[in-house]
Amino acid sequence: MLSIKYWISVVAGLVLSASVSASSVDLLIVGGGASGVAAGIQASRLGVKTLIVEEHLWLGGMLTSAGVSAIDGNHKLPSGIWGEFRDSLISYYGSAKALQTGWVSNVLFEPSVGAKIWFGIAQAQPNLSVWFNTSLSSLKKEGKGWKAVVCNNGVMVDVDAKVVIDATELGDVAKMAGVKYDIGMEARSVCGEDIAPEVANDIIQDLTYVAVLKDYGRDVSIPRPEGYDPSVFYCTCKSDSCKNPKEKQRVWDCNEMMKYGKLPNGKYMINWPIEGNDYYLNIIELNSNERKEALKKAKNFTLCYLYYLQHELGFKHLGLADDEFPTADKLPFIPYHRESRRIHGLVRFNVSYVAKPYDQPYALYRTGIAVGDYPVDHHHARYPDWHKLPDLHFYPVPSYTLPLGTIIPQGVKNLIVAEKSISVSNLVNGSTRLQPVVLQIGQAAGALAALAIREGEDVDRVPVRSVQQVLLNAGGIIQPFLDLPANDRCFKALQRIGSTGILKGTGKNVGWSNQTWFYADSTIKAADLVAGIKEFHPSYSYSTSKVELTIGEAIKAIYQLYNGVVANKVYENEASFAKAVQQKWNELGLQKFDRKRAATRKEVAVVIDGFVNPFEIKQIDIKGTFQQ
Repeated sequence: MLSIKYWISVVAGLVLSASVSASSVDLLIVGGGASGVAAGIQASRLGVKTLIVEEHLWLGGMLTSAGVSAIDGNHKLPSGIWGEFRDSLISYYGSAKALQTGWVSNVLFEPSVGAKIWFGIAQAQPNLSVWFNTSLSSLKKEGKGWKAVVCNNGVMVDVDAKVVIDATELGDVAKMAGVKYDIGMEARSVCGEDIAPEVANDIIQDLTYVAVLKDYGRDVSIPRPEGYDPSVFYCTCKSDSCKNPKEKQRVWDCNEMMKYGKLPNGKYMINWPIEGNDYYLNIIELNSNERKEALKKAKNFTLCYLYYLQHELGFKHLGLADDEFPTADKLPFIPYHRESRRIHGLVRFNVSYVAKPYDQPYALYRTGIAVGDYPVDHHHARYPDWHKLPDLHFYPVPSYTLPLGTIIPQGVKNLIVAEKSISVSNLVNGSTRLQPVVLQIGQAAGALAALAIREGEDVDRVPVRSVQQVLLNAGGIIQPFLDLPANDRCFKALQRIGSTGILKGTGKNVGWSNQTWFYADSTIKAADLVAGIKEFHPSYSYSTSKVELTIGEAIKAIYQLYNGVVANKVYENEASFAKAVQQKWNELGLQKFDRKRAATRKEVAVVIDGFVNPFEIKQIDIKGTFQQ
């Protein structure tokens, strides 16, 4: 059994002494959850003195402290620190297959193992400190930076920081700093989403107090909890008691239901959305003590569900794991919050920008810093009037990229907002709230903060391209293309060209799968290339009657672009340009160079990136507009 004393000893290397009366850091991150730990790792790797303050004993938030240890989405988009975490899990358990224990995900793990991995990664960062059992008491602006007071193990400590990241579960720092925000569903007229309600409301998604169960091989059933009512669980799976299920198309066999969140080593994650342990509770605007009191109801509801599983469905051999959470009740430190405050950012990302990114007023896709491929998934079945709400289950979208402006609040300098409190619509939050996306949000927040600190700039003045390049160098993915692996030598080139829009992806929804394809190996269409280049360089005038371009014709078209936008020209004529292209072509190991062969989109992207470098020669603003 992993006792609380064990976990205290594990984190000792990251905890600074509570006797410290004051501290000065470059970056203060409030919250060591999914986005907070990723932000801290990324910023510290860029040489920035970083402090994470975390209320509990673990890093990882919803991945660990909330027990949601089944990753939703991004299996084929292992971007940055999310991919690093997944690789660490594979190393720990021995193989990728060893993580495929339940049917809800391709990556399942024990929360305590996830916590150990985050501790290990954090401890390896020389510029990163973590204070556990620490909460933010006050925050005020001081010059360009911030003065915070935190309560560290009961001791008040002053902390000065140049930049602050709000990585709390509910956006508490943003509120403290005076950022404008929304709670609940916007009106359709505000967000422009057809599926949204006509009138705004403050209804948020159900939260869940997850339970991790362990197979003890004997009767470990719990006493009947107070207020137990079996009828609210009758349709959690197929049974004679289930007469009128809320979701008639999703009533599973009970044994199959239990395999949903099966974890390694005979454990089960109980986070069942279908008349299971989801619970409606809006605690966002309550104070700390009020929240703790209200959450007792959600905990009790999960215990009632456990009692139902044991006594009504016969799973008496499954009980709360005694080797997971170092808590008195064996439940997670925190509930799984699916929704929080949503700030008013420099941009607001709505479902239109997800569904049709290239057809919107602003080219926000050019500013991408995180990718997602999970459907829009909302949990509202435990809300009393759930049947009056829009049906937001798995609204189909393609894979998408999240714009940088969503994490920068309006009107408050040198504060970055991460986790689930970013500037998105209520509808889009149903996808951006998921673990891999939130990890990437944190990584981008850490990169943005570090660049601002290193350059002595305000956060909102850091160039978008600088943040994107840091993420690419760190193994990140900024365009959600599924057809070129990150270890391909041409990967970054396609990511950069995709981020200019000179060549665009094609999004689609195929059943459960949300996809965007670059179609790297498809032949290049002349019309697509010319249209994309004209967006980048409006005076471009190349014309051809060809539908598809040969390699020779593509070089001619690209040379004209080169001639029009590159200031310090290296190549005097098209012949010398073509010769250099052929040499680079062979160095990269592309398909055999033959000027008469039809060129592929990948080949054209690589040549444009290498010889014109449009990603860097024209900067973009926060809305994706090219700057002259």
